[in-house]
Amino acid sequence: MTYLAKPKLHHPSLGCNAIGFTRRDYEGKISTLCAGCGHDSISAAIIQACWELDIQPHRVAKLSGIGCSSKTPDYFLGQSHGFNTVHGRMPSVLTGASLANRELIYLGVSGDGDSASIGIGQFVHAIRRGVDMVYIVENNGVYGLTKGQFSATADQGSVSKKGVANTDTPLDMVTMALQLGASYVARGFSGDKSQLVPLIKGALSHRGAAFLDVISPCVAFNNHAGSTKSYDYVREHNDAVNQLDVMLPRAEIVVDYEAGETIDVEQHDGSVLRLRKLDADYDPRDRIAAMNLIQQRHARGEVVTGLLYVDAAAGDLHGHINTVPAPLNSLGVDELNPGAAALEKINAALR
Repeated sequence: MTYLAKPKLHHPSLGCNAIGFTRRDYEGKISTLCAGCGHDSISAAIIQACWELDIQPHRVAKLSGIGCSSKTPDYFLGQSHGFNTVHGRMPSVLTGASLANRELIYLGVSGDGDSASIGIGQFVHAIRRGVDMVYIVENNGVYGLTKGQFSATADQGSVSKKGVANTDTPLDMVTMALQLGASYVARGFSGDKSQLVPLIKGALSHRGAAFLDVISPCVAFNNHAGSTKSYDYVREHNDAVNQLDVMLPRAEIVVDYEAGETIDVEQHDGSVLRLRKLDADYDPRDRIAAMNLIQQRHARGEVVTGLLYVDAAAGDLHGHINTVPAPLNSLGVDELNPGAAALEKINAALR
């Protein structure tokens, strides 16, 4: 529980990085997510990536919206700056913070409900503007906080535990990010830490809009139609002063496979997720080729993971609008109020 503080004492055998921090120094509070949730594996990957990159925690600003995924920033980088926004509005708050102080590392964490539904417009404009950030979507295809309805990223034809088929066309966040001009685009799997940690490290080291779509299976909804102990049946027949859900522990899903291989990963509910890791000779510098590959593999029922596209020479929003090198929140009265002559010059240029 988050009200239980982690011990501050570190075992003397814990290794330190180049700036003297142990991995524990990058952790947050104790997670309250379901045991076995892929989101916790993503948090662990973020912790590992920041530790390996020797990032000072106080230089990170982590922002989120609403949802299971948006709770996770509380579970990593406890010594960093944090802001939990309203539903779907994380990108605009992150944009404002980035404009005010360009010296921080901005990490936005969202979900497929928060970003692909109510926040889709926010996502679009933050990506197309090239905000210098790492934007992670923890993608499980359901609304985890509202009992597992299909989200906008659920594949057409996929079936819920109730036996209902999804008839809507899905949104592919990776393809959208490529179309919108993101300069670092990747997809990972929460159960493949050996791949996910480097992807996050690359995103944190990139200047510009870095987008990571991380497939993170939801383990909570294992009830089935017809059960009198299912969530729906109990809600319909129960008359209680409150409602408590008990989620049984689930083992973490972990995979390890080589570049170019395709594997089938069985999920907790018995469904199978087919993953294909990009070939070692794949060229991630061709945006159009990346989009074509994603669609080709999707037609085969495969999910392509890895670094899909990167533009090493990309700029960011500050470069696009030519802001001053100093953080805007550090400017004084003289810089912010240059006088009537400067205003007249600006007005003359607009006539």
